[in-house]
Amino acid sequence: MSGISKAFFRAEPGQLVGYGDRRFRITHLLSVDSVLAVDLESHESQRLRVESIMPLAPEAETQSRADIERDLAHYSKEEWAEAQRRFAAIKPLLEDPLRTRAMAEKLAEKERIHASTLYKWLNLYQAAGHVSALVPEKRGRKSGTLLLRDEQEKVIASAIEDVYLSKQRHNKQDVVDEVIRRCRLAKIDAPSANTIRNRIAALEPAHALRRRGFRDVARNRYEAIQGAFPGANHPLAVVQIDHTEADVILVDEVHRQPIGRPWVTLAIDVYSRMVAGIYVTFEKPAAISVGMCLAQAICPKREYLAELGVGGEWPVWGAMSVVHSDNGKEFRGQMLKRACEEYGMDLQWRPVTLPHFGGHIERLMGTMANQLRKLPGATFSNPQQRRGYDSEAMAALTLKEFENHLVDFIVNVYHQRVHSELGMSPKNKWSLGILGDANSTGTGMFPIPEDPLRIHLDFMPFFHRSVQQYGIQIDNISYYDPVLDPYVSAMDPDNAKAKREFLIRRDPRDISKVYFLDPKDGRYTPLPYRNIGYPAMSAWELREVQARLKAEGRRGVDENLIFEALERMRSKVAEAKQKSKAARRQATRNPAAAKHHVPKPAASPSVSQLPAPASTIEPDPFDEPIRPFDEVSLVR
Repeated sequence: MSGISKAFFRAEPGQLVGYGDRRFRITHLLSVDSVLAVDLESHESQRLRVESIMPLAPEAETQSRADIERDLAHYSKEEWAEAQRRFAAIKPLLEDPLRTRAMAEKLAEKERIHASTLYKWLNLYQAAGHVSALVPEKRGRKSGTLLLRDEQEKVIASAIEDVYLSKQRHNKQDVVDEVIRRCRLAKIDAPSANTIRNRIAALEPAHALRRRGFRDVARNRYEAIQGAFPGANHPLAVVQIDHTEADVILVDEVHRQPIGRPWVTLAIDVYSRMVAGIYVTFEKPAAISVGMCLAQAICPKREYLAELGVGGEWPVWGAMSVVHSDNGKEFRGQMLKRACEEYGMDLQWRPVTLPHFGGHIERLMGTMANQLRKLPGATFSNPQQRRGYDSEAMAALTLKEFENHLVDFIVNVYHQRVHSELGMSPKNKWSLGILGDANSTGTGMFPIPEDPLRIHLDFMPFFHRSVQQYGIQIDNISYYDPVLDPYVSAMDPDNAKAKREFLIRRDPRDISKVYFLDPKDGRYTPLPYRNIGYPAMSAWELREVQARLKAEGRRGVDENLIFEALERMRSKVAEAKQKSKAARRQATRNPAAAKHHVPKPAASPSVSQLPAPASTIEPDPFDEPIRPFDEVSLVR
């Protein structure tokens, strides 16, 4: 065979290989130097290093293929047709590496089966690597199965009980030898070694581990302990997210008077226990809290740490495979679902019957709570602990100071100290997962987002609006920028009778501008108020103003009425701030006071910044640097 040497072989799915004295079929490529393969005898999957495997000898490979062909000949037309139908059902999942639960559920609905059934078929095919694995199993024993006599079964059971299920931890071959010895003494035929091994394999795994003295392994691997989550075997495989109301009272920025307790949203990487993202606010949990926390988790945090004035490193970024949350409505919105799908993240909700699946994030919340009890203004977790301590009188930290303290603790204390369950610090575990070591292969560094602002925008609420001559309008407020001019009164390209609608993003913390997704280049452009003299306002303030105008019986509300009412409301809040905690808290909803972190725009130039063609460029006198007294000469 010209150009091909038998000295090499390609480690690819479907390839039959040898590892020691066992035969495997490769099912997945895990990295540049390792594969996942299924044992052809035990059907167990195992990770194999490429340098330790070898292609099977031609005769062994031929025999294996003959076995497969012979098995296929035994299937009826109906059985094979069903296998092919099942393969067609899972094929879209096999072809899409970013498959999501939503995709599986949609395909399952089409097939009129449960999603769990579809995943079962998917796992069967991936483990075996061929369509015959999808042939329905027949009920009862397979044709040709030989039944053991009761005496043989009793000997096997007793040998397993006495030899295998003991803290001496004898291996399977010891059990085989003991069965043969006991059968010889009882003068009965000994069953085959494979039959004995199959009986051992049929044992309930956790029970066997406990009996053999591996109680901790059994608990960590099989029991439904708090925090156990399937699939969290590498960084960002699973991130859990949740909220908590911090047990500390904060003060306002101006008068340093008590406002109330803040809400903290945290995301944790289950594999390493590193905190992936954080969001702090006085507002109750909402979709924006979840979105901003996840956006921060995906993005690098150097700029955020510098803005807070916190030293240290927080080397967590990248899109996670699974986002796991509770069943709160803020996790079920269309905005969050679409954003997660955009970045290939599978949003999963905690099963109501399995609350322990949120154990990691709950333990992190507990760790944070213990730290916050040390702060001035702490409310503690119950009245008994708080007895004799005036939390409001002792309150001293603003929201920004509180965020600074919390992030400093996360980055420079929590990430650095040894985690009791990991046996190392979260930061070292993260590094191990990324870089690997002599015993494991890391994932490698995750891709860094080019435009963090775009990430944040994609997790913000969105609207669809057509472009009018005045610009666009959301909640009776108009926005405009010349970028809209080409789209005024544009018609829908798919429906000549309808106006074309465009995607608009809005940060509810500051609605003085919105972001227009330009279909021409796929970039967001900020659109300011059409009347740029209006003050910045939050969506919360807008809702409050609209409610007051409605209570006053105002009709035909326009933006002039809105901003006049906003001014009256803020004036009353300013007068009441020194007297009322509620008023001070309301004042924090003013964008000028909130000061939330927003990433800077990407450095890449926009279309308007690109140079014009050379033939149209004229020299600009202001391009040259201006030097003082450039034309003055000094006469001596």
